[in-house]
This record gives sequence, structure tokens and C-alpha cells, in this order.
Amino acid sequence: MFKNILTAVIIIAGAGIYAMGGRVALPPSSSVGGMSPATMEEKVLPPAGVILPIRWGNLGKQMTAAGVIDREKFQQLYMSRGGLTAEIKSMLDGENNDEIRITPANAGAMLNLLWAFGLGSKNDILEAGPMADKKYGGDGPPAGGFASTGGWTLAKGDAMDHYSRHQFFNLTSDQQTLVERVSKGIYRPCCGNSTYFPDCNHGMAMLGLLELMAAQGVSEEEMYRTALAVNSYWFPDTYLTLATYMKNKGVDWSEVNPQEILGINYSSGQGFAKIASQVAAPSRSQGGGCGA
Repeated sequence: MFKNILTAVIIIAGAGIYAMGGRVALPPSSSVGGMSPATMEEKVLPPAGVILPIRWGNLGKQMTAAGVIDREKFQQLYMSRGGLTAEIKSMLDGENNDEIRITPANAGAMLNLLWAFGLGSKNDILEAGPMADKKYGGDGPPAGGFASTGGWTLAKGDAMDHYSRHQFFNLTSDQQTLVERVSKGIYRPCCGNSTYFPDCNHGMAMLGLLELMAAQGVSEEEMYRTALAVNSYWFPDTYLTLATYMKNKGVDWSEVNPQEILGINYSSGQGFAKIASQVAAPSRSQGGGCGA
């Protein structure tokens, strides 16, 4: 559950690598319900990406101005990966980023941007939820030793200088309640925690996305649908395996209930392990983990 600081400090070196492109291969000879591996992959991980129901606007500029993101450090991280794309540069420096699309190629960079956003955005979940419980914090600040906090090394100063410090947007009481309710129902397969306990980068990034969707009036149903699409790009092998499991049960991926699939029985580490034991899994091992 708790990620120690040693784990945390190495996260950023690999953050998002597994989602930076390339296809996730099912065994060439496999066929699920008459469906080829390529067709299955296209259903779960559309190559053209998925448009997120958010307006990003100038949030990148706000985060760099606040110091949650150190622009130079962020750019340096991606120099060895071909540099920042025009799309990500626009999200960092632009003003009018209205249509945001997550794709196999940019999922890693999106993870990092949303990680910073979730970390820096002021919210009661960070201040009064499990992250603030002293039983997980040892002798220091309760939240400082998690992978999602100690692992964020692309800020100006210490990550905890920015933890729940910046009012990038305002949530009404109803919107905050919505975020809390949905966050408790969305798990990630790298561990057994829900987004309500965002102790790793994926959890913190998902929290930021939920907050932004709630602030912009996205419905609860669409929040779950979007979260499933995003989790699929962040954990491709997991959700290809889950799609295979559902297809074997006669349910096409387009017909699954996102809220159910994102729940503890499917998307938590322990839930997915039970499902995976019943399925011929994708040919390569689960990419990412909490360290991505």
C-alpha cells in the first residue's frame, strides 16, 4: 500500500515510458471469440486516440508559473525520447488547448502532466484523506514519502512545497462530493488502492483528471467512461487481458460497464490477478506498475 521514498525517487526516470508508443501484442495465433488480436487491440487502445472531455486551456502555463512543473526539467526529461511534441509544448505553454486527445504515443506525457496537476491542485482529498493519515508517514510529513509525492522531481523546489497548494480551479461542494465518490470507485492495477488514495503517479494523475472533469461539468457516467479509456492507455496489457476475459464471457469491450471494470474486482492489483489467472494473457508482461 505505502510506497517508500526509495521507490519514489526512481519513478520519474521512467515515468510514462511504457505508454510512449508501440503495439501491445497478443499471441499471434490467439483469437478471442473469432476476433483477431489486432482487432481486439484497436477496440481497447484506439490508435487514433480518445478525445478527453476537458478544456485544458492554459493550465500548463499556470503550473509552470506556480513551479509545480519546472519547464527546463520537464523538457530535459524528454530530450532522450525525441523531444517534446508540438502538442505537449502547446499544453505546457499555450493558452487555448480545448481539444485534448490521449493516444498510445502521448499517454506517458499526459500521465506526467496530469500527475503534476493532481499533486498541485488544492483538494480536501489530499489534505484529509488517506494521504494525510500519519500511520503511513513515519516521522515526517504524512504525504511526503509516497511515490506520487517523493517521486515527482520535476517541480521547482520540493514536491511537497506544491502539494495541494494551488487553486487552479474551484469545485462546488457538489462537484467535490462527486470527485470523492468517483475516486473511491476507480482502481489501478499497479496496486490495491483507489484514486481516493493517490499514493502513486497513476492515482495522482487520475485524481487530477477527475477534478478537472468535475469542475467542467462532466457527468459521472462520462467520468467513468473517460477514466477507463485513460487507464487502458496507461496499463495496456491489463485492459487487453480484461477485454479478452469479457469477450470470453460473451461481452464485447464496447458493451462493458466502465464503473464495474474500474472497480476493485477488475482494476485493482489483486482483482486483476484473479482475472488474469483465468485468461490467456497478452504475450508481454504487464507494463508500467506504479513506477511506470
